[in-house]
Amino acid sequence: MPRALVESLDQEGRGIAHVDGKVVFVEGGLPGETVDLAVRKRKPSFDIATATSVSHPNAGRVTPRCPHFGVCGGCSLQHADPSLQLAAKQRALEDALQRIGRVRPEALLPPIAGPAWGYRDRARLSVRDVPRKGGVLVGFHERQSSYVADMLECHVLPPKISALLPKLRTLIEGLSIRQRLPQIELAVGERLAAVGRERGAPVYALVLRILAPLTIADEARLVAFADAHGVDFWLQTGGPETVRPFHPGNATLAYTLPEFDVALPYSPTEFTQVNTAINRVLVRRAIALLDPMPGERIADFFCGLGNFTLPIARRGAFVTGIEGSVALVERARANARRNGLESSTRFEAANLFEFDAAALDALGPVDRVLIDPPREGAMAVAKTLPPRDAMHPLARIVYVSCNPATLARDAGVLVHERGYRLTAAGVVNMFPHTAHVESIALFEP
Repeated sequence: MPRALVESLDQEGRGIAHVDGKVVFVEGGLPGETVDLAVRKRKPSFDIATATSVSHPNAGRVTPRCPHFGVCGGCSLQHADPSLQLAAKQRALEDALQRIGRVRPEALLPPIAGPAWGYRDRARLSVRDVPRKGGVLVGFHERQSSYVADMLECHVLPPKISALLPKLRTLIEGLSIRQRLPQIELAVGERLAAVGRERGAPVYALVLRILAPLTIADEARLVAFADAHGVDFWLQTGGPETVRPFHPGNATLAYTLPEFDVALPYSPTEFTQVNTAINRVLVRRAIALLDPMPGERIADFFCGLGNFTLPIARRGAFVTGIEGSVALVERARANARRNGLESSTRFEAANLFEFDAAALDALGPVDRVLIDPPREGAMAVAKTLPPRDAMHPLARIVYVSCNPATLARDAGVLVHERGYRLTAAGVVNMFPHTAHVESIALFEP
């Protein structure tokens, strides 16, 4: 059995080692550890292995809290303590910026971190009826597999939902459509009052993706379960536009940003951040870095339902939010009206992956920019923003990223082609116990 020294972690949380000059990705290995390897897969340029024993464990190694860790694909770093996870993510960000973008931040921002457990307010759980495993399974997929993990608990889900997993299995086993219900989507938010922006009670929305109609008996089971366990059931019969509350029939869902006196209603399948607590801190930092001034004109690219747009407007600036999804643009407009910010915001639907100079000119004068793209990044936007030596360069660009590689690529464009400085960057631990790296960066002329 080969033995190797783990040198670092890769983008999936696996250790990186070398055996006879060949790269080996080591599941379960942490930097500085000498591990015995069981090779699972061999490729021409690398191998994938599992650490079967560890010599001289990293000081940050801990016992995984979840009994399903290693089988369930929801987490990859429960064997590393939170400080080691943060350090690895910061290193991944810095490495990507230097290797891909050929840039270095002038300053590193303090990491944004929060509770390590029970943080997932959004999750998509698969459902499968597997008689040979005892019936219905509800959970995340197994690691690197399409099979559903046999989960009885999950410590990154809210404790209430974790405790309900076995009961959800029993519920679905009793439905006539148990083999036609492939997914349950979780969204934890708040119930808002009919008017105003005051915070309401917590609400746990469970969206059942159903491929066949419910019977009267099925409906009665769902109503009884919802009432007994304090959850809302929504049904999805087709695409996202088909999502409707089932019980209670007038169910609503929202999240709030109390620091900015903003409430954002949304449908449980519309995009919102997974970690509500961290999102609030992230919005606070993004607004502080952007530093919008009253009367300035701000562009918020990939604005979604207004997560950053409305807090910026609350600071007195006029904000144009641009988003590819027409449905989210409509939601953002409604949220602006609800929060009394309709006169200081404008929302437009546009394909930001084909953004060009004509589209930029159509926005009118822009003083500062916030960019919050999906994993694909914002290459077209970065290439189109006014250069440093333009008549009206941008005072600041804040870039919120969920992919270090595309952030680094776009940072290279902003620095080397558009003439901006990368003045600060740092990580946001939106997904503890996973290798997912969220980050935020500031660019100035």
